[in-house]
Amino acid sequence: MSDTNQSNDAAGHNSQPAQNGPIIPKSPNEALRPERVPEPPKRSKKARSQVVIFLNFLMTMVVLACAAGIFAFYYAISSYQEPGPLETNTNFIVRSGAGLSEIATNLERNNIVSDARIFRYLTATYLKEGESLKAGEYEIKAKASMNDIMELLKSGKSILYSISFPEGLTVRQMFNRMNGDTVLEGELPTALPPEGSLRPDTYKFSRGTKRPEIIDQMAAAQTKLVDQIWEKRDPSVSLKSREEFVILASIVEKETGIPDERAHVASVFLNRLAKGMRLQSDPTIIYGLFGGDGKPADRPIFLSDLKKETPYNTYLIKGLPPTPIANPGRDALEAVANPWKTADLYFVADGTGGHVFAATLEEHNANVKRWRKLAADKGADPNIVVDGQPEAQAEPPAQQKKKKTN
Repeated sequence: MSDTNQSNDAAGHNSQPAQNGPIIPKSPNEALRPERVPEPPKRSKKARSQVVIFLNFLMTMVVLACAAGIFAFYYAISSYQEPGPLETNTNFIVRSGAGLSEIATNLERNNIVSDARIFRYLTATYLKEGESLKAGEYEIKAKASMNDIMELLKSGKSILYSISFPEGLTVRQMFNRMNGDTVLEGELPTALPPEGSLRPDTYKFSRGTKRPEIIDQMAAAQTKLVDQIWEKRDPSVSLKSREEFVILASIVEKETGIPDERAHVASVFLNRLAKGMRLQSDPTIIYGLFGGDGKPADRPIFLSDLKKETPYNTYLIKGLPPTPIANPGRDALEAVANPWKTADLYFVADGTGGHVFAATLEEHNANVKRWRKLAADKGADPNIVVDGQPEAQAEPPAQQKKKKTN
């Protein structure tokens, strides 16, 4: 063998694995044909067990479920915290007795939350024991998140409405005002509370509040106020009971709307009571004629009205009328409990909305004459009663013989 063949053999030996037997030449097609791949080893019978297959499937499902749960949890948390779909502020009502499912459904129906299920289930996890979403009407801000809404409904900070009752209204007039309120609910009691027993004030309430609830608040507030002021009254006030106190305060309330005059008017009436004089209060005439409905605005008091017998006509009866003629406010109650110290027994309108006071009949007659002249200049009917017009019974017994008529 030549050296060249030996070199080729050496090269072939280095590049190809040793073969047993002679080398058989292959055609180009045979050289390109893929060789047969050996078959994989057969799985063991243990690996082919149905139990193992099921367990592998089960573990796969568990992993997928966990992954899906984690994804759903983070998606729900994100949705709960992100701004909601609401474009503008809106009012939302939670009815009394509504459950979480109903609230969530209504929120989604009104396009306030994007998914009722997310709101329902996550809100349930956030609420602690004893906490709940409270009934009421709420203002939901634009883009409020589910979390914001949950906190608002949980707080109970619903929209508050108000109803006002000015001092001097009768119970019936207060009831009429409550009946006219479109937010309050429920029927009013058929029996009216006692006159003077309801406190005039402004009361705030949320939608769904019943009218009897407001009445209960008013009654409790008036009782508390009357008790507080009565306990701190001037010891010289000669009224015998809280009932008399409220009756006189109601008359003072109706006689003047000027706060600075009330204590002065109260002193006049207390002085009259002390001297056995009739009160001669025009508002008591009105109550006796028209009751709790009040006098029509275009109906004056005529001289003939002063002679009509009613339990409230203080031109005819002595002392106080049987009940209050209105619901007095704090200022009138304070005025009667702490009146001015005066000798005045009379007062009459001064033409400017206030009154002029007098201690003697002579002074009072002069004041009445001035008032009549003012009224006549304005074309007033002479048959209309002059506020505070003196009658024979208005004088103390010792002065009745000296009475001067106009």
